[in-house]
Parts: sequence; C-alpha cells; structure tokens
Amino acid sequence: MNHDLRTTLEQVRVGELSVEEATRRLSPSADLGFANVDLGRQERCGFSEVIYCAGKTPEQVVAIAAEILVRSPRILLTRADQTQADTVAAATPDAVFHNRARCITVDPEPLPREGLVAIIAAGTSDLPVAEEASVTAQIMGCDVTTHWDVGVAGLHRLVERIEAVREARVIVAIAGMEGALASVVGGLVDQPVIAVPTSVGCGLHLDGIVPLLAMLNSCAAGVAVVNVDNGFGAGYFAALINRTNAPNPPIS
Repeated sequence: MNHDLRTTLEQVRVGELSVEEATRRLSPSADLGFANVDLGRQERCGFSEVIYCAGKTPEQVVAIAAEILVRSPRILLTRADQTQADTVAAATPDAVFHNRARCITVDPEPLPREGLVAIIAAGTSDLPVAEEASVTAQIMGCDVTTHWDVGVAGLHRLVERIEAVREARVIVAIAGMEGALASVVGGLVDQPVIAVPTSVGCGLHLDGIVPLLAMLNSCAAGVAVVNVDNGFGAGYFAALINRTNAPNPPIS
C-alpha cells in the first residue's frame, strides 16, 4: 500500500477527512468537463501530468492545476503566457513564471538534485526552447548546467566548454539553421545526446524542418531527436536518462 493511500485512509478513520474528499483524492482522474485530468500519472510515471497551456483559458489552467496539486507537491505548466501566469499566481502563491521558457512551476519542496544534464544552445535565438528544457529537467530533480551561444559557426566556443559538457550524464543540444550542433557534439562525447531542432533560421528554413531532417540524418552515433521546438520533451527525456544512469545504492 503506497504512502498516500495509507495516509488518506487513516485520515478517514480518525475523522479528519470525509469519505467524499477521500474518494476525490484517490480517483485516477478528474472530469472537469473541458478536461479529464490524469491524477494517477505521478504514481505510474514518476511525475505528475504536465499542463500545456496554449489554447486554454487562464481559468481552465487554474482548475486543472488545482486538481493535480491535490496529489502532487509540484507541477509544471508549459507554453504559458503572462495572463495565465498571473492567474495561476493569484490562486497558487508558490507559482513561479519563467518568462523566457514560457513555463510556470509550483515547486515549494524541490527534489534533491541528482546527476547532471548539460543543455547546449547554438544561438541566442534558441534560448526559449533551451530554457524550457532546463526548467523541465530541474523540476524533475536534475542538476543542470547551461552553455549558450556555442553554435558551429564559431566552433572554438564549443571546444572551450567541451570538458565541462563531458561531465554530464546526458546532453541536450539545441539548434536551428542547419542543425549541425548535435552531430558535432555527438562526435565529441560518450554520453547520449538529445537533439532539439528549433524554428530559427534564414531562407528556406521551413519552420524547423531543415534542422529536424539534418538531425535525423546525423552521422554521429548516440544522437536521438525530438520534435521542432520541443524543449519540454527533451528536458523530460534527459531527466529519465539521468535517473536511469544514477549510481546504484550500496548493497547492505
């Protein structure tokens, strides 16, 4: 029996919690009419459902967040705007808006930082996606180092930092234009590299399709690719790899 279930049943037994509220807490989902919130994801996957804010009203975002926070001490909301962030902050004092990342976090008791994820951005224009990856990895308990503006047009900038990058368990390489950064990094390290193409570039860039195809065709082994501008997906994947690579506890 997990801790939350035992605690809830004990609260019902001593009269601290009503049967109705206990049923709400233990339900695997919450149907809000406009959303069916997955309340069991924390237990199944190790992290609560993440709220994608684009296309939702501020009131809808707040209602979904409130349901998740019944079960989880922390929550991540992505692709949020200032109005959504202000509304969430009014309802949840612990909410923090990461403006450049377009993310909201509620994390009053951060997880212990374990392992190291290195996040590399080719150019300043890639930073919104890179910051999204960083916020995601950090709220999931990763220690994160960042290396900005180290694209291949000035290769010396990457070379100067490569030893620090090699200290990480997993690397996220973010680039637009021709997307060459991931292949270059993949040829210099023995860690897994998660490549993130961005919709940044000149000419016939096709909103990120050009770097996406280049990264999918990387000649460097050990490179995996997420979708265009998907900093969240890269940060989440990096956190899972980081957790998997954590040292085994000593055998007693």
